[in-house]
Amino acid sequence: MTEEAKISIDQNGLARCVRGQLVYEPDLRQVDFPFPRRLLDGGLGSVVMAPLVFESRVFGILVAARCQPDAFSSGDCEFLRQLSVHVALAAHQAELNATLQHAYDDLRQTQQAVIQQERLGALGQMASGIAHDINNALSPMALSTEWLLECEANLSTPIRQYLETTRRSLDDIAHTVARMQEFYRQREPQLTLLPVDLNSMVDQVLDLTRARWSDMPQKRGVVIEIRTELAEDRPIVSGIESEIREALVNLIFNSVDAMPGGGTLTVRTRASNGAGSPSALLPHIDVEITDTGQGMDEETRRRCLEPFFTTKGERGTGLGLAMVFGVMQRHNAEIEIDSAPGEGTTVRLSFPARATRAAETAPASAQAIPPQLRILVIDDDPLILKSLRETLEADGHVVITANSGEEGIKTFQASQDNAQFNVVITDLGMPRVDGRKVAEAVKKSHPSIPVILLTGWGQRLIAEGDVPPQVDRVLSKPPKLRELRAVLAELVAETR
Repeated sequence: MTEEAKISIDQNGLARCVRGQLVYEPDLRQVDFPFPRRLLDGGLGSVVMAPLVFESRVFGILVAARCQPDAFSSGDCEFLRQLSVHVALAAHQAELNATLQHAYDDLRQTQQAVIQQERLGALGQMASGIAHDINNALSPMALSTEWLLECEANLSTPIRQYLETTRRSLDDIAHTVARMQEFYRQREPQLTLLPVDLNSMVDQVLDLTRARWSDMPQKRGVVIEIRTELAEDRPIVSGIESEIREALVNLIFNSVDAMPGGGTLTVRTRASNGAGSPSALLPHIDVEITDTGQGMDEETRRRCLEPFFTTKGERGTGLGLAMVFGVMQRHNAEIEIDSAPGEGTTVRLSFPARATRAAETAPASAQAIPPQLRILVIDDDPLILKSLRETLEADGHVVITANSGEEGIKTFQASQDNAQFNVVITDLGMPRVDGRKVAEAVKKSHPSIPVILLTGWGQRLIAEGDVPPQVDRVLSKPPKLRELRAVLAELVAETR
């Protein structure tokens, strides 16, 4: 018999014992049931079977056997009966102890989850506060960069490339700020997946991180060699470009940190089956980042994707690889990490392949600029007011600005007797009179005039359903010139 083998009760003469009776078979040679015959075949001649009872329930049987027939006296049987009571109690206590230990482990895991959620909540609250300031700071730069790229025809090729890199970085920063609250607020992100050329993405990321893997190490006399092994057939995946770029930047930074004395960093793209097996016909695209650095032991490799787990001490936050893991989950993709101490690390990101190639994507059509409008712009940040006024005036609009909610309402009410505004654009967070009160005042006197709320909390308002009822549209800072034009054109069309 093996552990956890099943024994039929009725067919083995165990029914009386299961009903709570002590059973003594003095001579197993006289018993014809399969279970006693097994004992006999094992060289045993007599057996006592005592029920294990707790709270009137039989949950087991204590079996004692001896080699000789008639080997148990009545005193032995009574001793085994009393022993079964103590064994039953001990077994029940052991079961209770195991149950309590399991409950304790569950409670400890729950407490750890609550503590982590509180830490994430604190991070989210801080993120909510600083997101507004970061987005405000980015807005003038974003508008100016977009306007230069669109309207300045005499830019040299290098300057245009620098501006493109700046715009791309600004988009990534804005997207990162918008996602900071996802660390503590669980919601389904509304993903708009577009074709992403991973070969081009690798080139962009290496260019963005050049200072980290080239300039900074060289100052310390360290050389990090970069190698690229890119698939010849341009690999295209469906994704959010800024998120994938951010994930690759994090991985390259980690690889550089793992090679303090220098080494080789290799980035490759290839078609695979999602498990690292190359094949141009299989439906996954891999991006691999391999370094020749220190590597990780098994415990570190197992925990490296956990939020706040870091081996960098005070230099690390423990959020880099956790962020990469989150990006892969949102893209229905996989992440694999191969590493060993002293043998370097390979991180493999495996995306579902997209059939559409980059050449098949149609170029974006030129955007029509809305007809001349009279626009009131209200914001307490002078740089944002200046950049918005200059950008909108370049499109041919008449722009009046106000640096507070109170001044904005006065300007609006004073001008309605002469030249009526077509649109009001207002910030949300302003001292004394905020954007909600501005929208209420505008709609109270002229319900047909559209109000656009331009705020660093735009994504949060939309996600939480907290858009003021008097607001027609919400735009997030930093604003995109294309989005601003589209909203203006849409609102003007609706009012005509």
